[in-house]
Amino acid sequence: MRAHQGFVLARLGDVGAAVGLAAAVPAFAATFRGPRDRFWSRMTATGLGLGTLAIAANPSLLRTRIGRRDIAMGLGSAAVLYGTFKLGDRFARRFVPGGDRQIRQIYGLRELRPREETALRLVTVIGPAEELFWRGLVQEALMRRYGRWRGAALAAIVYSSVHVTTGNFTLMGAAGVAGAHWCALYAAGVPMGALIVSHSAWDVWVFLVQPTGEVMPLTGGA
Repeated sequence: MRAHQGFVLARLGDVGAAVGLAAAVPAFAATFRGPRDRFWSRMTATGLGLGTLAIAANPSLLRTRIGRRDIAMGLGSAAVLYGTFKLGDRFARRFVPGGDRQIRQIYGLRELRPREETALRLVTVIGPAEELFWRGLVQEALMRRYGRWRGAALAAIVYSSVHVTTGNFTLMGAAGVAGAHWCALYAAGVPMGALIVSHSAWDVWVFLVQPTGEVMPLTGGA
């Protein structure tokens, strides 16, 4: 009976991951390429949709808890990722064609809404939803099918690839680095609660509190 139930839940997760990926591509395209002034509303709606799908397809995610240990692990991993991005920012601005302009375009999004509102969206919806969907649903399905580390690598590639719809090569590369970081942690057994803390804290810190470099738009640039 338990084996049958496990098989059914695994199949549900596989179908949910496939449906979610099919929906994520146009959702990300609409989020990043739609009217700029509504970016955060679309990003929040995308997060709600993908996060809800993840929970529906993988009900075990409802048991996610965030304790003191999760907070410590999450903040520590966010700090490591921030250090990585500090180095990556310098490289991208210097060596990636259009990298400086693309980074400034990304940071320009933080001026669209009040900082407090953006932080609330990142912490309560966007950050948690991305972990539930990309790690708790997509990576979980890929690890079941291809093994722990191969599945984690594929999940990181898929996460980065979806960002090609944004038309921002630097953002795609950044997503690849961040995705690889969180995918490796999940494959290593770091609990979902810690990953949610890591993703949410990193989002707020790198985007709103302490950017990795110059954020003012270039003259004539968005």
